[in-house]
Amino acid sequence: MSRFAVIADSTSDLDKEIREKYEIDYVRMNYVVDGAEYDASLDWENHGSHEFYDMMRGGKRILTTQVPREEFINKFRSYLEKGEDVLYIACSSALSGSVNLAVIIAKELEAEFPGRKVVCIDSLCSSLGQGYMLIRASMMRAEGKSLDDVASYIEKNKLCFNQFGTTDDLKYLKRAGRVKASSAFFGNMFGIKPIIISDKTGQNLAVEKVKGAANAKRRIAEKMAEIVDENDKDTLLISHADCLEDAHKLRDEILKLISFKNVIIGTIGPIVGSCVGPGTIISFCYGKEVTIGGNE
Repeated sequence: MSRFAVIADSTSDLDKEIREKYEIDYVRMNYVVDGAEYDASLDWENHGSHEFYDMMRGGKRILTTQVPREEFINKFRSYLEKGEDVLYIACSSALSGSVNLAVIIAKELEAEFPGRKVVCIDSLCSSLGQGYMLIRASMMRAEGKSLDDVASYIEKNKLCFNQFGTTDDLKYLKRAGRVKASSAFFGNMFGIKPIIISDKTGQNLAVEKVKGAANAKRRIAEKMAEIVDENDKDTLLISHADCLEDAHKLRDEILKLISFKNVIIGTIGPIVGSCVGPGTIISFCYGKEVTIGGNE
């Protein structure tokens, strides 16, 4: 059976320890601050995470790009030249055009390397929801599953990787065009915390609003308890934008209701972070298939 690489991108928010443990590589997007462009390292090689979010707190506008063409070509080719196939699990197409470019490049490289495969999957998610799919893919690979089997599983089950989050200020998501909700929802937001999911189209969708941060954490825990797969309480994942204490509080609220075997807490990387803003916390688990669509 042919060996294959599992490739993420900068929106997966997988830290170095997890990437090394599960042998996950990634392609880098870029972010722009004051006209200077930096690669979006998940190891914070250009700006530390606190420095990055402090820039946002100070009013700096941070822009982002999709994965550059040459980055895809160089990364995919590095594995194809070794006789390995490639599985790329990409950021939601509703949030980034990277997966569309990857599909085009995959066809070009498959023609260049006959017999090799480059499979690109639109995760319809981001952050550690996307990251969890990559971890599952890696675990299946370690069990001896083929590229086709792993890709089929992720494609079939990707809407079962559920997201529930909240943010200190919706202005970042609104400005970046990364959230949907009615105009009535956004009215009079002072002291109100939105509950945000990833809907079936891969778009962030504000579905509820509650009063205060503590209530938001409790509501996220309740919503996770409603959808968690009773036969698959393996891992709870929480990502945060420079607010580790809040992430711990959210973890504690969730564990009051659900007995997860493992908990992974990570920092939201520069690409997702530039869109959601400091103070954001997001939880992820495997559960019921997402059926809500923001356009309905």
